[in-house]
Amino acid sequence: MSLRSKLKGTGVALVTPFKSNLEVDFTALGKVIDFVIEGGAEYVVTLGTTGETPTLEKQEKLDIIHYTNEKVNGRVPIVVGIGGNNTHALIKDLQSFPLDKATAVLSASPYYSKPSQEGLFLHYKALAEASPKPIILYNVPGRTGRNMSAATTTRLAYEVPNIAGMKEASGDMQQCMEILRDRPKDFLVVSGDDGLGLSQIACGMDGVISVAANCFPKQYSEIVRLSLKNDFANATAQHYKLLEAYDHLFAENNPAGVKAFLYELGLIENSLRLPVVPVSKELQQKIKKFVAEKLSR
Repeated sequence: MSLRSKLKGTGVALVTPFKSNLEVDFTALGKVIDFVIEGGAEYVVTLGTTGETPTLEKQEKLDIIHYTNEKVNGRVPIVVGIGGNNTHALIKDLQSFPLDKATAVLSASPYYSKPSQEGLFLHYKALAEASPKPIILYNVPGRTGRNMSAATTTRLAYEVPNIAGMKEASGDMQQCMEILRDRPKDFLVVSGDDGLGLSQIACGMDGVISVAANCFPKQYSEIVRLSLKNDFANATAQHYKLLEAYDHLFAENNPAGVKAFLYELGLIENSLRLPVVPVSKELQQKIKKFVAEKLSR
């Protein structure tokens, strides 16, 4: 079965809950994992950038992978995030991290370095050759500072056997359509933009790796399923109910927004590691009001 078949639908880019002393809160992580699986998400992504991975120690990452494997217990596929701008270090992680239960690896584009398109190609080629699992590219230029072009994406898809998918979060619909037009038949393409997911599925994407589905998995995964069935009338009606929430989620910072929602839902403490801080009091009140008036668990 191709990765495109295995990971169709909604994947959740899991947060990493912290206690007030900023230790990883595994009990809260377990609550979030149960919440999103019971809410209908098709798979989970652990150690994605929404999980504040730049602030996690290596041992913490290993502990989170082991805990997630145990907690999920085969209920849904697991994707593990291993990305960054040190290609050599990432190769070591791919060879040493416990990936036996992972379906794939999600690897964010190198940040800050701003490599050329050839640099991006060779970076991902090196990772794919070292990885025991298929690699999902992750293009998020708003965070990394460098867009990966459609031509580079499709070149990787055709020329590097272990590159099996793409999480596309450029927000550039023309670029998205070029990738969808030119991709290999079994190449997974998912959205990385919650607010654009419906539109991008209409263009041919296979689902969304979502931040929003941490805090409203039932509603968001239903939007994705309806869209994949081409039931855009009902999908759009549900989508517009969450439009305000998308704004709140990303108004100040991700994952500060989603952690504020999860705090109001009683699932985690509202704790983040510097340099990320909780949302402002004003935004927290808007989120509190949205949860009270428009979300039901």
